[in-house]
Amino acid sequence: MGSPRSMIGKGKNRAAREEALILAAGRLFALRGYESATTREIAIEAGCAEGLIHRYFSGKAGLLLALIQQRVSREVDDMSKHVRPRPTLAEEVLQLVAYEIDRTWEEREFYKVIIPRAIVDPSIGHMLRQHALGRRAHAVVERLKNLQAKAAVSATDLETLAHFIGILGFVFGFYRPAVLGGERAQSKEIGLRIAQIVARDL
Repeated sequence: MGSPRSMIGKGKNRAAREEALILAAGRLFALRGYESATTREIAIEAGCAEGLIHRYFSGKAGLLLALIQQRVSREVDDMSKHVRPRPTLAEEVLQLVAYEIDRTWEEREFYKVIIPRAIVDPSIGHMLRQHALGRRAHAVVERLKNLQAKAAVSATDLETLAHFIGILGFVFGFYRPAVLGGERAQSKEIGLRIAQIVARDL
């Protein structure tokens, strides 16, 4: 995809400008940190007037929320497009854990921005719980439902499995390698071993 600036020109609609601002914000938040990146810098990077950030997103905090929503939507879409269903529940769980670990690692710069903000800003935490965790878990549950009858697993257990997959993805795709400085391949291997232990009973 082109740079945010290349997406904007005279006559472009609001959706294109919003997209450019979100892309610019994601890049600058990762590069400079949320606190250090200014709305003026974001606007310049996006090729937009600074006032549009306040008009469209009610400021930098709203822009961060929009960035989270965009990333979550993309994650769910990517999962459905690029991860083909497996024939058994156990295989599907292992596949989704591996996918979540890899995807979370790839998004580590994004998590470095939003996790500190979620600690100090309850609205970010709420957004992550309702949209990021909730929507992703729902998407995983829908995938697992197709295999539910074969494994005789309850609806409650399916929801628990969905959260389990997300937790392993976060811990072994971000927290252990990116925060604690663990070796990435080893982190993934540990996460998959844990998943295998659970999958044996499915």
